[in-house]
Amino acid sequence: MEDHLPPLNALRAFESVARLLSIKAAAEELHVTPAAVSQQIKSLENYLDVQLLERRVRSLALTEAGEQLFPFMEEGFSKLEEGVRQLRRRQQSNELVVSASPTFAAKWLLPRLGSFYKAYPKVRLRVDACESLVNFRSDGVDVALRYGRGGYPNLFCQTLIPEEVIPVCSPALLNGLKPLHKPDDLRHHMLLRSAWQTGQESAPCWGMWLRAAGLTDIDPDAGHHFSSEFLTLQAAIEGQGVALTAKALVTQDIEAGKLVYPFGEDFNQLIAFSYFFVCPESHLRLEKVQAFKQWIEKELQDASKH
Repeated sequence: MEDHLPPLNALRAFESVARLLSIKAAAEELHVTPAAVSQQIKSLENYLDVQLLERRVRSLALTEAGEQLFPFMEEGFSKLEEGVRQLRRRQQSNELVVSASPTFAAKWLLPRLGSFYKAYPKVRLRVDACESLVNFRSDGVDVALRYGRGGYPNLFCQTLIPEEVIPVCSPALLNGLKPLHKPDDLRHHMLLRSAWQTGQESAPCWGMWLRAAGLTDIDPDAGHHFSSEFLTLQAAIEGQGVALTAKALVTQDIEAGKLVYPFGEDFNQLIAFSYFFVCPESHLRLEKVQAFKQWIEKELQDASKH
């Protein structure tokens, strides 16, 4: 017996006959003749060298081998049919599901979505804000905007924003009781941290930034700790300390005067982490995914001109 699968048509014919226990009914379901179905069953039995059906005078019954094989065929073809249905629904649906971290969604994506709605009014966007990696198939996600080091296996992955991290704080801290004008002044202020900055190896953190600034006597873990970067930035806006964050996330807060770069923009630090556009290669054939990809590329291009 050969190791690879028998012909798909023969398996499909067996699944239909075994489910309906009728050659004629199976032939009608498969839109072929009863003789063709019988031939497919015979070829499968020859291939497997085992009898699958017991042919009686006016009925059919599964043999022990047929009973063993049928549940696998039934489940397999059921999954294939569901997969095709889901694919057709996704191709025909005008809903685009985008997964992004809560902070990136709130600080970068949402403020810009007005132009997307205007450019593509027929696309209904659903933003799934979560920190965890998604399963594109089971979670029904079309595109993920992910922060990390790249290298997502078996997926299309394009760098969107090379990461730059820089300290930010409320303008009120610059000339307070303990002025904040140079990196050494950080020893008098709370260093605000996000959970992801301590939970991922090589993630941009205060320890990394302080070492690059030549400050080895300031404890990078002594400040306040928040479960999300959104809360960390809000704490910085409220004047509770200094946050280390991506420049891409605070552009609007800087322009609005809610946050400032206390040491100027020369103190940014390039790191190995970036923001990526990630999706299965097959999703790139969907018009709505291509539309979103082109839109986000244009937004980044326009932002680089300012």
